[in-house]
Amino acid sequence: MDSSFGIFLLSAAGISLSGVMMPGPLTAATIAKGYHEQNAGVFIALGHAVIELPLMALIYFGFAQFFASPDVKKAIGLAGGLMLIFMGLMVLRSLRKNIGEAADLPYSPLVTGIMLTGANPYFFLWWATIGIALIITAAQFGIWGLVIFAMVHWSCDLVWEQCVSMSVFRTRHLWTQKVQRIVFGICAAVLVGFGFWFCVSVFI
Repeated sequence: MDSSFGIFLLSAAGISLSGVMMPGPLTAATIAKGYHEQNAGVFIALGHAVIELPLMALIYFGFAQFFASPDVKKAIGLAGGLMLIFMGLMVLRSLRKNIGEAADLPYSPLVTGIMLTGANPYFFLWWATIGIALIITAAQFGIWGLVIFAMVHWSCDLVWEQCVSMSVFRTRHLWTQKVQRIVFGICAAVLVGFGFWFCVSVFI
């Protein structure tokens, strides 16, 4: 492997992890789903890839400006914000109903990964700005360079989401009912908070 390509992959992995590990809706959802399913992170990452990999291909073929369009950002922000608010309220609702049981999101981990990725306007903005620079650089190493970059980037998503869900699942026996309510309350607040912010940001 060319040393310059190896250096690029290392830097791309660092940039990818810095974005993946930032607290946000997907991490909150991974915690909620991980309580019930150890491998929820794998399926959430797969759902994330359903949106992300085609998006990377579209950007490679010159559609980056479409996703950076103000009208597109507003549409995604409003629709995505409403979706996040709905999902957050569902967590709160299930938390009230299931006394002694952990709250949950109403969708499977795979569907949750798809919905929360597609509902995040800043995900599209990241790819239309920082992401496009990475794609352009990867493309300089040929089509295989782009494919390897895509796999390295997605692997960062996979490793982080699975580590979160596995950690939650394996420590859940230590959670008291109070801890459950606090953790899932925070997850719900993150979803609702980001949802309101996405809706409000389209008018700023």
